[in-house]
Amino acid sequence: MYRLFFKRFLDFILSLLAIIVLSPVYLIVAILVRLKLGSPVIFTQERPGKNENIFKIYKFRTMSDDRDYDGNLLPDEVRLTKFGKLLRSTSLDELPELFNILKGDMSIVGPRPLLVRYLPLYNEQQKHRHDVRPGFTGWAQCNGRNAISWEEKFDLDIYYADHISFLLDIKIILKTVKTVLFREGISSETSVTMEEFRGSQNEG
Repeated sequence: MYRLFFKRFLDFILSLLAIIVLSPVYLIVAILVRLKLGSPVIFTQERPGKNENIFKIYKFRTMSDDRDYDGNLLPDEVRLTKFGKLLRSTSLDELPELFNILKGDMSIVGPRPLLVRYLPLYNEQQKHRHDVRPGFTGWAQCNGRNAISWEEKFDLDIYYADHISFLLDIKIILKTVKTVLFREGISSETSVTMEEFRGSQNEG
């Protein structure tokens, strides 16, 4: 019953309340992003959701548009400014995703929505992460975030998809608060965020 009805109901109510309560934060962050990084303030990108349906995710911009002499964007680690790193480490860049939750694209808790180009790279087991709505936070985010391997992330995502419950969602939300406060697992060992997923050795 929770999975089929109450989870979506709570997503709608809680995201709406959060948007209202956090509206001053949205305004302040938007102004700072505009001043420090320019326009547009909101970054949008296509991501796969439940059943691999594509939607546009909303985030506050964290990178500059700095380019080389040929007009190509510089690497992420160059364009990710100190201010952008602060937004990411505090997860403030993800606040606009509350509108995705309100719309029904996402849930408060679920596997994080990854890049569309990863879809053909998943093995049969990993594809099950799309059996549920992607989340603002998830079981992988509060158990290592970007500091664990892709395989570990996907195992945690699939576990969540198979074991959704109200108590598990509450546990994930509480652990996420701790993760954000202590800024745990923001980066991997070799990247400012997370390495590119190139497929798994395990065929699943």
